[in-house]
Amino acid sequence: MFGLSELALILLVVVVVLAVRKLPELTRSAGKATRILKSEKRALKNDSEG
Repeated sequence: MFGLSELALILLVVVVVLAVRKLPELTRSAGKATRILKSEKRALKNDSEG
């Protein structure tokens, strides 16, 4: 049957295929999070100055 290295290779391929499908969604989420953090940082800076 399959050895440990073959099973690990199959698992790696499956993970890569699934990750490629989710990549646009992950990058979109990361961009949104970055924009939110920047706006919050700006708001805190403006509050401390005023």
